[in-house]
Amino acid sequence: MERTQPAAKPLFSGPALRRLIWPLVGEQFLAVLTGMMDTVMVSNAGETAVSAVSLVDSLNILMINIFAALAAGGAIVVSQYLGMKDVKNANRAAKQLVFIVAALGGVLGLLCAASRTPLLRFLFGGIDPIVMTDAQKYFFITALSYPFIAVYNAGAAIFRSMGNSKVSLKASLISNVVNIVGNAICIFGLGWGVVGAAIPTLISRILGAAMLLVLLRSPMLQIRLIDWKSFRVRPDMIRRILGIGVPNGLENGMFQVGKILVQSLIATFGTVSIAANAVSNTLCTLPQIPAQAIGLSMTTVIGQCVGAQDYEQASSYAKKLTLLAFCCNGALCAVFFLCAPLAILPFGLSGETAALALSIVRPYFVLAALIWVLSFTFPNSLRAAGDVRFTMTASLLSMWVFRIGFSYLLAQYLGMGVHGVWCAMYIDWVVRVICFLLRYRSGRWKTKRLV
Repeated sequence: MERTQPAAKPLFSGPALRRLIWPLVGEQFLAVLTGMMDTVMVSNAGETAVSAVSLVDSLNILMINIFAALAAGGAIVVSQYLGMKDVKNANRAAKQLVFIVAALGGVLGLLCAASRTPLLRFLFGGIDPIVMTDAQKYFFITALSYPFIAVYNAGAAIFRSMGNSKVSLKASLISNVVNIVGNAICIFGLGWGVVGAAIPTLISRILGAAMLLVLLRSPMLQIRLIDWKSFRVRPDMIRRILGIGVPNGLENGMFQVGKILVQSLIATFGTVSIAANAVSNTLCTLPQIPAQAIGLSMTTVIGQCVGAQDYEQASSYAKKLTLLAFCCNGALCAVFFLCAPLAILPFGLSGETAALALSIVRPYFVLAALIWVLSFTFPNSLRAAGDVRFTMTASLLSMWVFRIGFSYLLAQYLGMGVHGVWCAMYIDWVVRVICFLLRYRSGRWKTKRLV
């Protein structure tokens, strides 16, 4: 009788997955809440202020996505070292990650703050002069927070690679309380408008980065950021981190560049379209929060499976986590579809703007329930295995050809306005799904291990 090998012990039990995922859900919600509260609370200053914050936040999100992508690259390297039980190199990689993102964040923050006027005029030159003035003020202050966003993302990614997401959730919670209270004081109490939204955001991000750096010194952790006096740059580890972080960052960054180009197209349709699109973007991010958190958890779970060279478990967890994301996303999209008119009320929009926003978000919730997870959560399983070049290439080609190209075709040349931009986005989603599913079925992602 043929003897069979005993099944490998699961690297992550059900309780371990829950401990990793649910704090990430809370953290992602709080991350969205920061931008959302700025938009909602600054609406007190009028639709021109909402439009200014929305336009600048498209640039801020670009930078945040770049930092998050680099942090994810570092977290995958750290996770694969931990899967190999190589704690020493995991610690070294974590320090290299913090060094890289802090340096990049500082440089980008200073460049953006210094060049805010020509940059905004180049991208959004056709907007109302009042909106442009507010945008310049908001951009200058929020650009100063870039190095702190970068360090926070790196610290959170390091905690995730250890399977610990509660710490970054607590830090995010404290930061968001500071941001909301600061907004209330500066916007409503002092009447500072967009400046009153920007200053508390800067302070909260400084606080979040500082808290994670302090907490990563704890002797109870596998990875500790201590003894910086002996720190030295390790080109081999930096190459590994950048080898996955740069393609991931290019994908995320160019994706946001595409959104900015589309945003500049929407800006030509007038303030009503800008404000409706801004509110729609804010509402449409909410149902995806659990699915985004599950996607982040894939970095740790599948990264450690690949580090241990257990591709059977990697495939099993990819399917399991994708199914969980589908269920969460579908349920929340159904709720938001039904409650869309109520969800729009807090933004204080005019009747015309509210009607346009409602006509955007309702089709979105239906299509997002069917397609979004396979377009954005599922490919994280490929990235966690190190297959970042394919995901980058497929994503960028799909974005530039279908999302951007079809936006101009449908919105501008066929006269669909802002609705054409959203239709082009749905076409982009479908193309991504086809590419990522074919890649997964090919099995080539199993040959991309990093360490």
